Amino acid sequence: MARGGINKRELDKWARGVVKESNKSLERAQQRNPPRVPVRLDAASSATSGGEGIESSGHMARLLIWLESRTGHGASIEQAKQEISDDAELLVLQLEQRGLVKVLWAANGIYAFHLSSAGRIETDRQRSLQKDRAARLRHTMDAFHRWLFDTAGDQKPINPVLFLDKPAAYFAGSEITGTELHQALAYLAEHKLINYIDTEPPTVAITPEGVSCALAGGSVQDHINQPRPGTTYNNYLPNAKGVIIGEQQHFTQNTTDGVDPTLFTQLAGYIGQVSTTLGMPDEDRAELERIAQDLHAEATSENPEPRQLRQFATELKHKLLEAGTTIAATMGVQMVDQALTALV
Repeated sequence: MARGGINKRELDKWARGVVKESNKSLERAQQRNPPRVPVRLDAASSATSGGEGIESSGHMARLLIWLESRTGHGASIEQAKQEISDDAELLVLQLEQRGLVKVLWAANGIYAFHLSSAGRIETDRQRSLQKDRAARLRHTMDAFHRWLFDTAGDQKPINPVLFLDKPAAYFAGSEITGTELHQALAYLAEHKLINYIDTEPPTVAITPEGVSCALAGGSVQDHINQPRPGTTYNNYLPNAKGVIIGEQQHFTQNTTDGVDPTLFTQLAGYIGQVSTTLGMPDEDRAELERIAQDLHAEATSENPEPRQLRQFATELKHKLLEAGTTIAATMGVQMVDQALTALV
C-alpha cells in the first residue's frame, strides 16, 4: 500500500496512463501548431533553457539517459532513487527547471516524472557527447583536478583511483574509464599540476601550481594555455646521473612535411621526470634516458625525421613495458601510443 491508503499498483497504472496521454497530447499540439521559427541544434552547446550543459553534472545526465531507456519514458521517484541516486528528487527538479522532464506531483511530493520533447533531444546530444574523446578527456582532467583540490588540497598524497567512485567520474551519463583517468593524470603531471608518487598503491599529490590553477577558476586547459612571459617552452630531461639537461628558452618548433613533433617532445620530457621512479636497474634506466634524450634531440631539431621519431618512441615503449605495470610506466606507454597515432 502507498502512503494515504492508495494502492501502489493502481497508482502506477494511473501514472503510466498520464504519461501516455501527455505524450499524445503534446504530439497532437505540435501537429496542429508546427514551429514557425527554425531551430538549429549545436552539438557543442546545450539545447536546454538552463543555458548550461548537463554532461559534466554527474548523475543528472545519467538520470536523463536512464529515463529515456524506459518504456514510455516515465518512472517513479522511488525507482530513480534505487537505480541512480538518493538525490534523485533534487536531480529531477533540476531537470524540470531546464524543461527536460515533466513532473507528476502527489500530496507528499514528486511521485513520477517523464521525458519532455526537449528531454528527448537532449538525450540524443548526451549520447553523441559520450563518443567525443577530447571532451571526455577535458572533463576527466577538470573533474579530477577539482576533486583532488577539494579532497587533498593540503598536498597530501592520495590514491587517484578513489576518484572513480565519485559522481564527477561520469561524463554525459557514462562512466570515466581507468584508461581515461591514466591519460588525464599523465597530462596533469606533465604540466606540473600534480606529482606522481611511486608508492603501493600509487598515489598523487597536488602541486603548488595545481593549487594556483584551482584557485584561479576556469579549466585546466585555460591555465595551461595562458601566456608564459620569458619562456615559450621548457623541457627538463635528466641523464643517468640525475643532471638536468635540455632546458630550452624561447623554443620554437618547426613543423615540416605534416609532422608535429610536440607529443614526442612532451614524451621525452615525461620520461625524464619519472625515470627514477620506475624501479629499473641502473643500466636499464640509463638506456631509457639515453633513448629519451635522442628522441628529444630529434623532436626539437629543425627538420624532425618521422622515421627516427617512430624508432625512438617504439624503443621507449619496449623499455617501459619491461619496467612493469606501475602508473608511471602505463602513462608513458599511453603517451607513446598517442604520439605514434598523431604521426600517422
